[in-house]
Amino acid sequence: MKNLFLLCIVLVSSTAFSQSLFERLHFGLKAGANYSDFYNTNFETEGLPGFHAGAIVTFDINQNWSIQEDFLYSTQGAKLKGGFSDGKDIELSYISVPIVVKYKTNFGLYFEAGPQVGILASQDFKEITNNDADFAEKIDGGMVGGIGYQFSNGLGIGARYYMGLTDLSKTKSTTINTDFQNHMSQVSLFYIF
Repeated sequence: MKNLFLLCIVLVSSTAFSQSLFERLHFGLKAGANYSDFYNTNFETEGLPGFHAGAIVTFDINQNWSIQEDFLYSTQGAKLKGGFSDGKDIELSYISVPIVVKYKTNFGLYFEAGPQVGILASQDFKEITNNDADFAEKIDGGMVGGIGYQFSNGLGIGARYYMGLTDLSKTKSTTINTDFQNHMSQVSLFYIF
């Protein structure tokens, strides 16, 4: 009888705990515009517009703090200026996974920061290598930081800046610096259920 009583307590406690965890877990959708470029180059580039879209998973630590993970398809790259490749676009598509710690004020304004990993999904640039598969590294890693506003109904708008910390190009050259990185600004609309 005593064992049955202990088993009931454990079951009730674990059910309440799992319900509490489930109530803190939220899912959502996100989409928006990108403006990306390269930095640390010794050749001229200008920004390239793109887009991102995907899903959000958020876990609330308490009323103000949460951890958010996004799963986004994101187009990035840059437009080359000058030389034999003037006006050519380097187009890169990533499956980006930022994991941010988010602080939301009581009136909806939030701040976020954390790491991001991008897995190369596709690339379009044949000017240097004549072979798309040889241009960009498969993994792009860096940091994101952002600010935004989320209404009480779950709808929100946000802006983020991504700064790549890993070298982008596989190609090595003696005439140009190929150890350059991605950077990007994003504006998003999202809805968290």
